[in-house]
Amino acid sequence: ERMSFEADEEILQDFLVEAGEILEQLSEQLVDLEQHPNDHNLLNAIFRGFHTVKGGAGFLQLSPLVDCCHAAENVFDVLRNGKRPVDSELMDVVLQALDSVNQMFDQVRSGTPPDPADASLIERLHELALPVDASAKKPEPTPVPSAPEPVIEPKPEPVAQDAQEDITDAEFEQLLDALDDNASTQVSSETAETSAQELPSAGGDDITDDEFEALLDQLHGKSKHSGAIETPVASAAPEMPAEETSGATGSDLITDSEFEELLDRLHGKGKHSSDTSSASAAVEKPAGKPAATEPEKPAAKKAEAAPTPVSSKAAEKKEEPAKAVPAPSNNAEKDLAETTVRVDTKRLDDIMNMVGELVLVRNRLVRLGLKSTDEAMSKAVANLDVVTGDLQASVMKTRMQPIKKVFGRFPRVVRDLARQLKKEINLELRGEETDLDKNLVEALADPLVHLVRNSVDHGIEMPEEREKKNKTRVGTVLLSAEQEGDHILLTIQDDGHGMDPNVLRRKAVEKGMMDQDAADRLTENECYNLIFAPGFSTKEQISDVSGRGVGMDVVKTKIAQLNGMVNIESKLGVGTSIRIKVPLTLAIMPTLMVMLKTQAFAFPLVSVNEIFHLDLTKTNIVDGQEVVVVREKPVPLFYLKRWLVRGEQKASAGETAHVVVVSVGTQRVGFVVDQLVGQEEVVIKPLGKMLHGTPGVAGATITGDGRIALILDIPSMLGHYAGRQHRAA
Repeated sequence: ERMSFEADEEILQDFLVEAGEILEQLSEQLVDLEQHPNDHNLLNAIFRGFHTVKGGAGFLQLSPLVDCCHAAENVFDVLRNGKRPVDSELMDVVLQALDSVNQMFDQVRSGTPPDPADASLIERLHELALPVDASAKKPEPTPVPSAPEPVIEPKPEPVAQDAQEDITDAEFEQLLDALDDNASTQVSSETAETSAQELPSAGGDDITDDEFEALLDQLHGKSKHSGAIETPVASAAPEMPAEETSGATGSDLITDSEFEELLDRLHGKGKHSSDTSSASAAVEKPAGKPAATEPEKPAAKKAEAAPTPVSSKAAEKKEEPAKAVPAPSNNAEKDLAETTVRVDTKRLDDIMNMVGELVLVRNRLVRLGLKSTDEAMSKAVANLDVVTGDLQASVMKTRMQPIKKVFGRFPRVVRDLARQLKKEINLELRGEETDLDKNLVEALADPLVHLVRNSVDHGIEMPEEREKKNKTRVGTVLLSAEQEGDHILLTIQDDGHGMDPNVLRRKAVEKGMMDQDAADRLTENECYNLIFAPGFSTKEQISDVSGRGVGMDVVKTKIAQLNGMVNIESKLGVGTSIRIKVPLTLAIMPTLMVMLKTQAFAFPLVSVNEIFHLDLTKTNIVDGQEVVVVREKPVPLFYLKRWLVRGEQKASAGETAHVVVVSVGTQRVGFVVDQLVGQEEVVIKPLGKMLHGTPGVAGATITGDGRIALILDIPSMLGHYAGRQHRAA
């Protein structure tokens, strides 16, 4: 089987982007629904999500995807009509269906035809799509007080109908019968034709009586334009003039999907007057008629006519006054879609590189401008400096993504894990709109999942245990992000049982990581940081859930690679908080430039804590390692020149030196350097193939005076040289 959409790559790309966003939202909405099972807005939004993905998949003839979405959509139709309650067992099946849809979606994204969903899953969904009271007769389209009317689904083959917008004669007859049988809608044959046009296109979404009446009022009499719609069903959608959609599309014709969307807005998605009016504008005139020459007046009339169904509906159905909420966002998204452009990330990387080159030239010119006495030259250089800075910031912004991209997956992770461990957990997310570099968003995903799972598994106690401690049965995990200067602060906090420093000390000795004396000397904070040591696990039994043992050290390594820092605070019985700091971007980096003899080196500024002038006679040797005491805490001291400059392995130190104290992951170390040059923004250039993997070097850059400086990768440098130094000692 070949994928039939190869012909139109653009339609496929649009589907991948739009459906991808909907599926991300669905993951959060489904977990949210479990907390708020009676939220009608949520039920409608989820129904609409599956319906929209089904429609797009149908257009591309991706039958397995259509089938699975259709089955899930039916379940939510029963739920939103109050015919079945939301419970955890049902949610397990629906989440499994979402996983299946995501799997197929990934296959489509990689260009392969999607595999059908598990037959037993589809079967289970069909069962759940029946009302709880199976003895009750087939759902009639009579109004339910607290919910919209049920769907009329006479068509046996949704796939075929979604794939091509035609409707067969038999289906059309069936539909008319269904409409005639519907006691609540007394319609003439003429109006039956109109609604028949809407119902098949809307994928089986019902229109209420009041809305239907209001629409007819607008079509006849109340509107300036008269006459029912005369076009045949099949051609109704494609041929409508674009102007009638209130500017919904830029092309001359309205597309099938836009027509669907307009109808969708009429049914359930939002009863706002603006929506009703724009949709009725679309169906108002016979196809091919020119747009109205006086759009303001009809629009005003429509606005007057439309609120009627809204208010009467609200009076009928008190429990559902906020039904119209999703509509405005839909409009906003539509406007947004017209003002955005999709750009390949490779192109952004190229632009970033060019801006990087510009920054280097700017740095050189600024350096030269300082020496120049020519005032005009100085002004020009100052201008260039400002413009380059602005350009750099703008290009950086184009690469930014909200961290919501990572946070979005956590409600599901926590829900599944809590259910598996029989714990009750509430996940709070804060600062989801915080932006950071796209590459960082991707790099942070795995470490954060690890840490959140760790909080759920190790941090939060069982509900009974929490009750004994006079805590609420439901534990809380807070995940927050905020921007601090040129870096992002991420916090994972839980109100669980916290960590006991003494237990951690004991474990470290048992595992042979250190002797009892060294363990006793550890501060509480250093004890907490032990959990990042390779192979260290505080759990008596390693669960398959967090698969610890190898977990936390991987997290620390990953954060260190991103030039980030990790810090843990914990209080026994109260909870634990893990704080991570990472730079906003990986492409352009503020550094501290230093000299070792005649060679320039750059420390990533984000990891530099402080700089001081040191009397080298005041150092001590502890366990064979030279240390200096900074604010009553010992900091290991290393002579960079001995590591990085040839022929200086045994160089004797003078009596004073500059020391740069840096944070690496969770520890602090001091480096002795010859000279401090100052702060400089650099663009990281990767090393050539022959130099790949050079320990301690992250890349190179060109300094303001045109020389090459190596950018230090502090974690790998320490791992390589400090480890070797200890072995030699």
